[in-house]
Amino acid sequence: MNTTETIVIVGAGQAGSMVCANLRQLGHEGPIVLIGAEGHHPYERPPLSKDALLNPDAVPTPILPPSYFDEHSIDYRVGATVTAIDRGAKTVTLASGETLPYAHLVLCTGASIRQLPLLDALGTERVHTLRTLEDAHKLRNVLTPNRRVALVGGGVIGLELAASAKALGCGEVTVIEKGEGLMQRIAPAPISDYLLAYHQAQGVRFHFNADLNSAALTPDGAVYLTLADGQTIEVDDVIYGIGVVPNVALAEAAGLAIHHGIVIDHLQAQTSDPFVYAAGDVATCFNAAEGSHSRRETWENANLQAAKIARAIMGLAQTDDQAAWFWTDQYDLNIQFVGDMAAAKWVTRGKVDEHKFMLFGLDDAGVLVGAVAVNMGREIRFCRQLIAAKAVVDTQQLMDETVKLKALCA
Repeated sequence: MNTTETIVIVGAGQAGSMVCANLRQLGHEGPIVLIGAEGHHPYERPPLSKDALLNPDAVPTPILPPSYFDEHSIDYRVGATVTAIDRGAKTVTLASGETLPYAHLVLCTGASIRQLPLLDALGTERVHTLRTLEDAHKLRNVLTPNRRVALVGGGVIGLELAASAKALGCGEVTVIEKGEGLMQRIAPAPISDYLLAYHQAQGVRFHFNADLNSAALTPDGAVYLTLADGQTIEVDDVIYGIGVVPNVALAEAAGLAIHHGIVIDHLQAQTSDPFVYAAGDVATCFNAAEGSHSRRETWENANLQAAKIARAIMGLAQTDDQAAWFWTDQYDLNIQFVGDMAAAKWVTRGKVDEHKFMLFGLDDAGVLVGAVAVNMGREIRFCRQLIAAKAVVDTQQLMDETVKLKALCA
């Protein structure tokens, strides 16, 4: 590996920033150009639906210290966008017209909010989304005492926003979910049911199997929503979060393989071009267990793929994969998930009514494949070890709080 080659990274979010950090840590001495469309230094996105709203003095948490880029000779292009990739010439063109050469190109272009035209047609004064720091600043002025708020989408973002809205004193908080339960795509049924009960206890209202039929502004500026079943909801503001769409236009125009995202290989996060890589929310790879391509829109996945790319560029062997992990904070609940959330069987350890418990997911052979920890996050590392070992653990031991998970890893 030539450690002086030029690396160009498009996208300065979690994945792009961590590619920079990993490359320098592994000894890459050549030019690194980081191109970011937003007009400020890279920041952590998970706090946007929580701390950034609840704390009026909150400042963005930087992914890397602002001084890092100068100290490590990173050419960080703030507020710049790439308009074209020439894979034959191995160059990218910026909106300014400047052309940059690369030896290796990394695409971390992220994803955009999935649009709801029915609501977008009402304008942005009463209809909101959350993806950027600017969005969070706007919502901070929306989620005020006695405000009536509807959240369209019962996924992680919708529920975190519902929790923040109640904490900020909003009056009526209503969640409208198209499916039958909460966080259905990523959480097992027992956790979905638990979260429903917890939110309801805080006064949040829910509509399930609910499609929006119409939306209109009333003469006094409120939003009047009509559901497909005829029910009506009047609120002051609507926030919607129904998923994201990967930003693949640049890669698609360059002729890279696309399938619900930029297709990468599992081992090195390499695209269909051996000199181009992709990571984060925009990247999709084949999941053998599911038999299809999938994207993991998590903070940890961005970090892991960034590390893979840096090792691939440096010609180093890859480290072993770990079970997928993510978390959500809602009210005083910290909920961490690891492994397969579609396990055949779930057993419980701890006291659900005291909001401190764990769920363990087992496959048909009794192998531990997934776990969820509610306010017991310190135990997750032991679950990861057991999952990696494909351990068959007696269910009674999993349920018995006197049996330490650490001991089961021995």
